Amino acid sequence: MQASEFPRAVAAVLSVAASAGLRADDAIVLHDSNRLTLRLVPCDVLARVAPVAHQAAQFEIDLAQRLAESGSPAGTLEPRVEPRAHERDGFVVTLWRYYDPVTAPQVAPADYADALGRLHAGMRKIDAPAPHFTDRVEHAQQLVANRDLTPALAAEDRELLGSTLRSLGRAIGEHCGAEQLLHGEPHPGNVLTTKEGLLFIDLETCCRGPVEFDLAHAPEEVGEHYPGVDHGLLRECRILVLAMITAWRWDRGDQLPDGRRLAGEWLGRIRAALDRDGLIR
Repeated sequence: MQASEFPRAVAAVLSVAASAGLRADDAIVLHDSNRLTLRLVPCDVLARVAPVAHQAAQFEIDLAQRLAESGSPAGTLEPRVEPRAHERDGFVVTLWRYYDPVTAPQVAPADYADALGRLHAGMRKIDAPAPHFTDRVEHAQQLVANRDLTPALAAEDRELLGSTLRSLGRAIGEHCGAEQLLHGEPHPGNVLTTKEGLLFIDLETCCRGPVEFDLAHAPEEVGEHYPGVDHGLLRECRILVLAMITAWRWDRGDQLPDGRRLAGEWLGRIRAALDRDGLIR
């Protein structure tokens, strides 16, 4: 979130909490990207806030409620307040249950795969309108193609990303087989280790596609424990996802700390993966 918006965003969250009867003397920043994630104390509630124009709050709320009904491993809404999106001063605020973090060793790949499989099973029961994964690929392509949006991207790298997104997006879209509702970005940053087990959060990125697209966001070992995986498709999805997140890091408005350094590293990984797997670039 832009620094200039920060004070107003926090004020909006505190106003919503007060209106809901929650005591919030302080708001601790947990994450700051396209939206701000705060822990409200002493009520111990997780608040997410984003500009009205850049959010999918109601979709996320509806999906979270339906996943909770099916017992799927996903974060839940704060039970003490009405489950809805709250608008304040140009922002949308949603209130979620805060989970105390559990100090534990690195998540075992088998446990990660099991939790993701149960999430996918719950999502297969939900008929919800969601974009296709290729829509997200197209957005990345548009960034790469627009020099005004990605001015620092070198010509050679622009060609590499553009051709990778175009060719793999088309190939996977044509040959991926079974598709379903997906989390969209079930990477470790969106997985909580809690007393109730592993829980997936941040459902605003949900899309439709093959499960391999979701698995491409998880550590590589997770795919080895997920049943019925098409490993050839998974390899292609991993390169595609890497190309997508690399494109986002070159967006002139990207706010991920150290994003440009990561983008440079990822370009090297894309080249190596394309050469290793004999894919055209």
